[in-house]
Amino acid sequence: MRRTSILFWILPLFIYLVGCQKTEQQSVSLTDAKEIVADSVKEESETIFVYVCGAVQNEGVYELSVGSRVYEAIEKAGGFREDAAKNEVNQAAVLEDAYKLYIPTVEEILNLQTQQDGKVDLNRASKEELMTLPGVGESKAESIIQYRKEQGAFSSIEDIMQISGIKEGLYEKIKDLIKI
Repeated sequence: MRRTSILFWILPLFIYLVGCQKTEQQSVSLTDAKEIVADSVKEESETIFVYVCGAVQNEGVYELSVGSRVYEAIEKAGGFREDAAKNEVNQAAVLEDAYKLYIPTVEEILNLQTQQDGKVDLNRASKEELMTLPGVGESKAESIIQYRKEQGAFSSIEDIMQISGIKEGLYEKIKDLIKI
């Protein structure tokens, strides 16, 4: 009887222990699988894709690390083109996935500034922009640009009367259309 009694207690204990071991092994396998999936998702989320276009050498979609900065995306795109408006771009900004990074040209910025208030900036305007002013043709526009090169920036809009062919009469026509 005693032997039966011992078997009666040992047998369920054995079954329980063997069953727990199998369950434990299955749990470990399930945990390992979860870690593998988590690592895979983590690896995917450690990179972002950014579309870089505009005044860069090579427009395109670039893969970068999470937390990358604008300057890194520009470097991946081969750097700025010569006509890029570098100072208009916050190169320290942090990028996000699916971001479109557009690098404007100097000309685009000048046109935008002119469009915003409708005035032509004497210190930045191109020849074409200067020629939009009434009474300012190609030669006067070139003279304005030459003045900027030789004398530096205009310090007041009245300084435009220093240009040959621009006197009080023409100044009165354009004074509300220009700025510095």
